[in-house]
Amino acid sequence: MISETTRKRWSWAGLVVAGIVLEAVFLRMHSLYYLKNHAIGFIELALGTGIVYLLALYGFAQTQATRASTILLILSAIVLRAPLWPMLPTLSDDLQRYRWEAKVQAQGWNPYAIAPNDPRLAALRDKSYEIMPGRELPAIYPPVAELVFRATWKFFPGPTVFKTPFAVADVLVMLVVAWIFWRDERRDFRLAVYAWNPLVIVEFAGSGHNDVLAVLGVVCGLALVKKWPTLASLPIALAAMAKVFPALLLPVWIRWASWPRKKGWWAAGLAGVAGLAVLLPYWNGLGMLRSNMRYYETTWKNYHASLYTVLDWLTGGNTKIPALIAVCASWGLALWLAWKKAEPARAAYLLIGTILTLGPNGYSWYFTWIVPLLCFFPNPAWLMLTVLQFLSYNVLIGYGILGVFRFDPLMQWLVYAPFYVLLIAHWWLTRRTGSMPDLHSRAGSHPAEMGSSNAGPLPGIRASLMLPER
Repeated sequence: MISETTRKRWSWAGLVVAGIVLEAVFLRMHSLYYLKNHAIGFIELALGTGIVYLLALYGFAQTQATRASTILLILSAIVLRAPLWPMLPTLSDDLQRYRWEAKVQAQGWNPYAIAPNDPRLAALRDKSYEIMPGRELPAIYPPVAELVFRATWKFFPGPTVFKTPFAVADVLVMLVVAWIFWRDERRDFRLAVYAWNPLVIVEFAGSGHNDVLAVLGVVCGLALVKKWPTLASLPIALAAMAKVFPALLLPVWIRWASWPRKKGWWAAGLAGVAGLAVLLPYWNGLGMLRSNMRYYETTWKNYHASLYTVLDWLTGGNTKIPALIAVCASWGLALWLAWKKAEPARAAYLLIGTILTLGPNGYSWYFTWIVPLLCFFPNPAWLMLTVLQFLSYNVLIGYGILGVFRFDPLMQWLVYAPFYVLLIAHWWLTRRTGSMPDLHSRAGSHPAEMGSSNAGPLPGIRASLMLPER
């Protein structure tokens, strides 16, 4: 019979080995460097990190956190990111677009009012211009992202160091999540869900996607919402001005601040003022932003989507019905959750999950949006999906050989079919056993106020997609 002390020692030893293996794989990615030219090798390495990550989560679930272990976990997560920080982002060319819009602003232009292929900007073009996506389209990133681009250009204009604010934001997300769960004895498991997630590491440390700005706003909103509900609407509003998807959370946050009572109106007003403040520098180009978004929505769609692709096929293709269903379902759910005064973390989990399943595009980095919510509700189907998303990089094989950017339907099935099977099975088993998540099952509870001393080895792993009973 293995003693408890021996079991814990073996768990920690296994986690050390897992960390070493992950670091070795990320160092191997660094040695490949131009990952776009090594798509098959990258996918193999990334899927390997995913397997190690899921096994490591099981190990973290067997341990209880100490202050030293949590600090070591954060430091190890930073070390895992280190090999990818100095790499030129080659899996995606989005960072080159960020730099372009920063450069345009530095020259006094409004990025919403002028497209990169405009002859008036010819003097600004460099070698990254040829690989930049959407050269015919003016800016579509919301104003907080544009302000970050402009500020970054002043201090870190290089093609690699331009990732700096996004790398910093990624680390800040970890610190905020650690603070939220600081009094939870299983916080190392919960924090590791985000901190060691290979999709998060690749997309933020490697590719420098600006989605992390919105993710940071969402976790800050979660950290503030219980004690300072009025103030919590501010980071959510700013997150929506960095990436649009957190706008769905605003009704829930405003309702949680006791709307229609006075505090709720203050929360709504604070969110509105914050949004207006970041819009003002670009006011003259906002009319163009609306037309830019319409063009983007009609042109850039059905890229590795899941249910949207099915709806598009069922409706004959090239109709607005899938988009209409997605909008109505997302906003309908948001308003219903607000009306029910749903617990904010659970509401965010449900809403972001709805966006990802019904959205017109399913780029791999979009799925980083839900990873912080999996710290609260570690649903195994969603955890698996964050790993399977690496298969979508199969698109780079055909793109590199033939110059054709087309997602393989077979890969879509391999990514999404196991996800939906496990999601439904998990939901059915949860309903059948009647088990409810141990976290956020009480109205008004907050992880920072809960010890979870009686929690099982995988607290919250059976979190269902249903609202907790009241």
